[in-house]
Amino acid sequence: MLQTSTRPRLRSWLANQLFFQKLNNPFGLGLLVLLAILISYAIATLELKIGIVILGAIIGIPIVGACLLNPIYAIWTILIVGVFVDFLKKMVDAPFGTALDGLLFVSLFGVLLQQIRNRDLSFAKNSISAWVFVWVILNLLEVLNPWAGSRLAWLYTVRSMAGLIILYFVAIYAFNSYKAITKTIKLVIGLALLSALYGLKQEFMGFSDGELVWLYSDPKKLELIFQWGRLRIFSFFSDPTTYGIFMSYMGTFCCVLATGPFSWKNRIILILSALCMFAAMVYAGSRTPFVLVPFGFIIFTLITLKKEIIIGAMMLGLLGIGFIMKGTSNPVLFRLQSAFIPKHSDDTMQVRFKNQKFIQPMIHRHPVGVGLGSTGVWAKRFTPDSFLADFAHDSGFVRIAVELGWIGLLIYMAFLFTLLRHSIYYYLRVRNQKIKILYLGFTVVLFQLTLACYPQEVLVLLPTSLVFYSITAAVVRLKDFDDIHTNHTTSITSPSLPPAMVETNGVYSTEQKLIDPPVTKRR
Repeated sequence: MLQTSTRPRLRSWLANQLFFQKLNNPFGLGLLVLLAILISYAIATLELKIGIVILGAIIGIPIVGACLLNPIYAIWTILIVGVFVDFLKKMVDAPFGTALDGLLFVSLFGVLLQQIRNRDLSFAKNSISAWVFVWVILNLLEVLNPWAGSRLAWLYTVRSMAGLIILYFVAIYAFNSYKAITKTIKLVIGLALLSALYGLKQEFMGFSDGELVWLYSDPKKLELIFQWGRLRIFSFFSDPTTYGIFMSYMGTFCCVLATGPFSWKNRIILILSALCMFAAMVYAGSRTPFVLVPFGFIIFTLITLKKEIIIGAMMLGLLGIGFIMKGTSNPVLFRLQSAFIPKHSDDTMQVRFKNQKFIQPMIHRHPVGVGLGSTGVWAKRFTPDSFLADFAHDSGFVRIAVELGWIGLLIYMAFLFTLLRHSIYYYLRVRNQKIKILYLGFTVVLFQLTLACYPQEVLVLLPTSLVFYSITAAVVRLKDFDDIHTNHTTSITSPSLPPAMVETNGVYSTEQKLIDPPVTKRR
């Protein structure tokens, strides 16, 4: 009798200590001290790998739990890991990429668990989600492609082509408030600024010993990074090109936001951040980012059509032309000028045009492509005897056309077109000026990334792929909060359409909440 009566009391006491007081008591303090002693002893006495596993479990289990229960925390964690994953690979030989995939699936599983209770999929009912779904299905069906040379190549490639897009479905659910979107934007800008500062540290203070060991371990990698008598910086990323592109569109995004209705303090922070990013981009020394920046400002000018912006763009354009035409012996500046001088970049473009002309007949004969992983590094690993293993596609669009055929390329183009159309449409339609400037920034970045897909594989590389899918989700959800944060002061220089007409019980009335853009049907 005594034992049966004490068990409920013990369970009640433990529940009170653990769940109600949340270990904020002497029992919790003693328990944590005991765990700290045991873990320290295990790390000190066991092998280094076991100690790292224990330390990883201590950090990873709470993170996994947070990602499972709160999707917005999952997005922030995935973005942070996406920025630092290549940096960690240089220091420790561990499957950080697999850990990132695990976080994505855990966060998606958390969203599905919440949907069992809520059963509301209205957030995903839009044309962009439809194209994303079609794109994922197409990539999954490529495992059955009869022309594919290796199923293992598909397994390794589908992760970057369709696996990372899981973040879009998590983000479109997690972005349930204006605050959630703006906090995510601040996080991305903060990560970009940190990447810029670390890259500038590499330029002026040198690389760390671990980075130099990683760099000199591969002669081809060293040949790519050591050019014109100097090492190009790459910050936390795998190569200077990936780093430079990230700096280019994030710097442009900060410049666009600096023109918005924010305090002078925030504007100054954005401008200084953009200057740091552009400086890091220049020292990275890749040509593609140099072209993206003026292209982004051209798109910004064409969309806004403000008199003062047009005049400023013309002045900057004249200064840029003068800088490009001016001779220099500085290797950094010469690399920048070479991106805009045809005689310095013509050979590279001619090689790309020749390769594209060579591969066109094969693309015509294979409407669904020759399988994921049939080109690039995975082709060299799994199908080294194929002629595509040595084919330099040098383009995200060309790779899609080869691996998923012209049908896959058309689907991807339709997805990008729909995304850009949504972003421009809602920029013109929303009333709140802060939401309007965010749509403008998203539109400029999306145009830049679309252009970058022609000379580079941009949207399959970390962290740009994660940023792109987060922006895609924000484009879909941001207009839902325009009626909550409406500023009725209409901008004189920005066109604005009247409120949407919504049907209620057969009666049409005006509401501030926006609807998806109408789809024009051909008769």
